[in-house]
Amino acid sequence: MELIFTKTNTTNYIKKYGWIFTIIVSVGGLWYPKLGLLAIPIMTTLFILPVFKGKYWCGNFCPHSSLFESLLGPISKNKKIPAFFKSKFLSIAFLLWFGFNLIRKLMNVFSLYGTIQFWDKLGFVFSLNFLMVAIVGGLLSIFISPRTWCSFCPMGTVQKLPYKLGKAVGIAKLTDKRVTISDYDKCLKCGKCSRACPIQLSPHSDFSTRKQFNHEDCLKCSKCIESCPIKILSLEAEKDMDTAHKKI
Repeated sequence: MELIFTKTNTTNYIKKYGWIFTIIVSVGGLWYPKLGLLAIPIMTTLFILPVFKGKYWCGNFCPHSSLFESLLGPISKNKKIPAFFKSKFLSIAFLLWFGFNLIRKLMNVFSLYGTIQFWDKLGFVFSLNFLMVAIVGGLLSIFISPRTWCSFCPMGTVQKLPYKLGKAVGIAKLTDKRVTISDYDKCLKCGKCSRACPIQLSPHSDFSTRKQFNHEDCLKCSKCIESCPIKILSLEAEKDMDTAHKKI
């Protein structure tokens, strides 16, 4: 089955209008560079939140994803994301390239620490990064699929490390809510959950062997849940699954 992005409505105002923040930081930062400093709390969050909830930020709060889906989604060609964009090679290579350039620019800026120019220069670095993502990701959104960028986003790749840590120490088991099927025997095998997935994963084909969809790239955006025609999908923490099993 060819996975094609299916547009779903959302009542989440952050998902609807988060793109405004992207425009403010990326475009506004060209004239008022200190606006780029607003990106620092976001980048910090991306190293902490995944320990507890995986890529939950990407699916629910990311301002760039709001730009790609809410603003550009209606004019997207909604094609299947090419395998190259979803490859580990591209994810790692782009992360290394992105990280090298960011660190190089930050080192140059920090040489100005203590001067009147420092905060403007620092903000400008983050504004340019925000703008680059908006332009490249925006073009990919229009000509391929809204979440094409998310398939190899360097910040998305970085989040996998703290997520693995959270699972290793047991924190994620308590706090990470994953897509869960209540009764696999009732599944219609229609694939609507997979067609609704913005990064084109295939949850319906994974439920045959387990109750939860455990793919590390899952954004927990709930689009697959909303698209299920018989409403047997939900977001549940693994600890709740264990509790339910013990009661049975």
